[in-house]
Amino acid sequence: MTPSTARAPGGTAAEVAAATRVDARTWDLTVASASLGRPAAVRIVLPEDHAPTPGRTWPVLYLLHGPHEDHTAWTREAGVEQLTEGRGLILAMPDCGPAGLSSRWLDGSDYESFQLGEIDGLLRRDYRASGVRAVAGVSTGGHGAMAHAARHPGAFRAAASFSGVLDTTFAGVPTVLDALMLRESLCPGTLWGDPVDGWDTWRAFNPTARAGGLRGTALYVSCGSGAAAPASGGGDELLPEVLESTLWPATQVFATALELRGIPVTTHYYEGGRHEWAYWRKEFAAAWPLLAHALGLSGSPPAACR
Repeated sequence: MTPSTARAPGGTAAEVAAATRVDARTWDLTVASASLGRPAAVRIVLPEDHAPTPGRTWPVLYLLHGPHEDHTAWTREAGVEQLTEGRGLILAMPDCGPAGLSSRWLDGSDYESFQLGEIDGLLRRDYRASGVRAVAGVSTGGHGAMAHAARHPGAFRAAASFSGVLDTTFAGVPTVLDALMLRESLCPGTLWGDPVDGWDTWRAFNPTARAGGLRGTALYVSCGSGAAAPASGGGDELLPEVLESTLWPATQVFATALELRGIPVTTHYYEGGRHEWAYWRKEFAAAWPLLAHALGLSGSPPAACR
């Protein structure tokens, strides 16, 4: 099976090697991942009444981090653990690798199977996940959110991307991905190979090329133009305004590909903005009603994220 071939989201549930309780509802798990060939982390946040209601199952919202971050990013930068207070869902924040690219790499690392198979199986087996899922991501995590949903139609009820890499072959985007990889001391060719010689693989993981697979999924997409001064909060060190401005037209090409296929998508393009959490927190709050509706939850955004 080639790296570009989409697998059904399933497989053997990961086994937990270690578990650390962060607070009353938050756990950091280290799992033995066959798909990655190494131990990997996932942070989960459980509903308040998870333990007292052993017969109940719960929907899951997957949150994917971007480059130069880890599985703690969404709680550290966006405070999303407050989201589940009384809302009745599980948050799952898996390891997406140092570049945040939740894909199947040519070097053998398979984040797609790790997240959609091993982690999903773990949550269903040990934490009573219902199988109702939504996914959201920032930056390269936005690519993962849309690529997962597009490559596995029906696996997620909703998908959201904030400043995501949504057209991998758009002018300038392969160069951006190379730069992000090199910053993590990774060889760009270990991802999908050369973008010319490996065109079929690049296309297979391109959300724009796979846009038809998103039919029936509730979608939210946002991106800024990149011409903004630094904002407070953490940010990507790779010239955030330049990175955002490169993704701005590529995001609109992705949305146009959906619209040409008659696939509804909620978009928010904002002037200014940089590639950083100060903007993504606001976009997550804006996307929450769509995500919540898809998961069967209340649509009012959490006050901490507004």
